[in-house]
Amino acid sequence: MKQITFRLKPGQYLKEEIEKAAREKEISAGVLLSIVGGVQNAVLRMAKNQIVKKWDGPFEIVSGTGTVSKDGCHIHLSLSDQKGNVIGGHLKDGCKVKYTAEIVIGIFDDISYKRIYDASTGFKELEIE
Repeated sequence: MKQITFRLKPGQYLKEEIEKAAREKEISAGVLLSIVGGVQNAVLRMAKNQIVKKWDGPFEIVSGTGTVSKDGCHIHLSLSDQKGNVIGGHLKDGCKVKYTAEIVIGIFDDISYKRIYDASTGFKELEIE
């Protein structure tokens, strides 16, 4: 397994930059190994009802996990506010980095991840080749 590590700066968008890196580095299959930093705001999709919620921060990134490829990413994120309250969900576009975000992605060279529409879920789901 190889890896890429990069840092996002204030004002950059978290999900959008991870997806951009996956395309530019032509990552066929990867996993989010580490994500540390903070965001100005949160845009997360909730489970079951698929409602997208937005919060104003700032927030610390306390954990993140997901699959990454040039064909799309699926990332879940947990964030804490200034009181230590934690929110989490499916990362959507629009989370702006506050001070920094340090990203480490592990890259697999023997498989590739594709995102194929699944009528049973209504989403593009992971297909492994």
